[in-house]
Amino acid sequence: MNLKTIIVFIFVILMMIAAGYAAYQWGMQRGMGMSTMPANTTAAKATKDPSNWSIPEGEEATRRHMEAGLKAGDIDPDTGRQILFYQDPMVPGNKFETPGKSPYMDMMLVPAYKGTDASDSTAEQGGVSIHSRIQQNIGMRIAPVTREDIATTIPAVGAVAWNEREQVNIQARALGYVEKLFVETSLERVEKGQPLMAIYVPDWLAVQEEYLALKSMQGEKLGHLITASIARMRQVGMSEAQIRRVINTSKLQPQLTINAPINGVVTELVVREGMTISPGSTLMRINGLDPVWANAEVPENQVKKISAGDSVIATSPAFPGKTFEGTIERLLPQVDPTTRTVRARMVLSNPDGELLPGMFVDMQLAGKEISDALMVPTEALIRTGKRTLVMVAMNNGSFRPVEVITGIEADGQTQIRQGLQENERVVVSGQFLVDSEASLSGVEARLSDDDADNISAMPSMPDRSNREMAPHQTQATVEAINGRMLTLTHPAIPSLQWPGMTMDFKLAPSLNPEELTVGEKIDIEFRIEEGAAPVIVNLQSLSSAMEMEGAK
Repeated sequence: MNLKTIIVFIFVILMMIAAGYAAYQWGMQRGMGMSTMPANTTAAKATKDPSNWSIPEGEEATRRHMEAGLKAGDIDPDTGRQILFYQDPMVPGNKFETPGKSPYMDMMLVPAYKGTDASDSTAEQGGVSIHSRIQQNIGMRIAPVTREDIATTIPAVGAVAWNEREQVNIQARALGYVEKLFVETSLERVEKGQPLMAIYVPDWLAVQEEYLALKSMQGEKLGHLITASIARMRQVGMSEAQIRRVINTSKLQPQLTINAPINGVVTELVVREGMTISPGSTLMRINGLDPVWANAEVPENQVKKISAGDSVIATSPAFPGKTFEGTIERLLPQVDPTTRTVRARMVLSNPDGELLPGMFVDMQLAGKEISDALMVPTEALIRTGKRTLVMVAMNNGSFRPVEVITGIEADGQTQIRQGLQENERVVVSGQFLVDSEASLSGVEARLSDDDADNISAMPSMPDRSNREMAPHQTQATVEAINGRMLTLTHPAIPSLQWPGMTMDFKLAPSLNPEELTVGEKIDIEFRIEEGAAPVIVNLQSLSSAMEMEGAK
């Protein structure tokens, strides 16, 4: 081999190495560009100015930081801005102090820089800054945290019932016969003093005749006999009024007229005309209608807020616009195992007798009063199921989420027992759109001055939240199993703009990792969770599916 041939051979080798290195660099930049590509490419082109970046593009900045030994808190000599932290752009919830490879994706972490406006303190405090025009476009409203004196009001429904304390039994005092009934049917209304029935009592004639005979006799020693005769009239069941009538008129009173002792309704009529009655037998029952009872069903978790004596306001569909006042008489020691409610007995004023047993009533139970309570509008609360959050507006124009512990709710306001202070400001309208720091930062980063003027033409909110809510599907190969964490290799996922890579996935609680083996090919359905690895909600082994198809 001559010298010329050797030189040509070495040149060819060097050209191949250069071409391979160029292809490697092009592939890495393309892969990283896909992973950090914004959803709105038009807006992305408008943010080429590095001063508008919330997270720089590509791995170039990370590679420079690794070579220079930079970390969080240092100043980037190329941009002159402070490095806040490093994060995976696909899992932005976790922050890292030093540059390196993402533990979640097969890509490099990227740095987040400290800006030059109100977003500085926002990033450090875990909040988010929103452009004022965005706030105006989404109709954001802010309300202060105030201190107020509140009274708990618990709604309840119930039914009117007879007041058993207003019930009167009419009984016979002596053996007799019903000569006349003035009230012939049950459920008739009667008034106090109204005649109910006339009863003939034969035993009364003998004692009355004895008294009248002694009274007509002449003698000095008849006084004690007359007194004894009056006592015998009482003994046979005559009332004092009937005895006075005999004494004043000197006439026999063989008939007993029973009058209504109260205003009310005849709830039970036992006798009929001509019937023989015996002493102690019940003739009829009368129940008063003022006041009446109302039995309400109170949820057991609300029972501690009310007590006997608390006031009640009731309304009935039968009398629109009219209210009936009353009090809680007592909480009955009975819980319905089906509805988990406690029965409470109310006493309602009913002077006109309008409320009748069986009517439905809506009641507002006035519970305990709380003084100087911290209150926020109820619509400001974000309930996740595990905790309750509010978005607090900072003095520098940014927002941060705060977990709170709530108390009672009254008139559209909710008590805050822990988490806020008086005069702090919370987002009342639009707080759900402030609930994602990464999403809102992405929206603001895609805005240029020209875009801000046309903010109403932008999509309603970032698409990342929609991608997180929607499930995604792909095929994958199991590379490793570590408890409920799987390392999978999957192809490109167009719905997320992910390239093919090897990354970690977390199994949902309903799935069993023991059914999987390393090297197995599976078909998965997963969701994105902010600050954590994607969660597999459903999976199927492709080998099992092929076996089932073959069996068919």
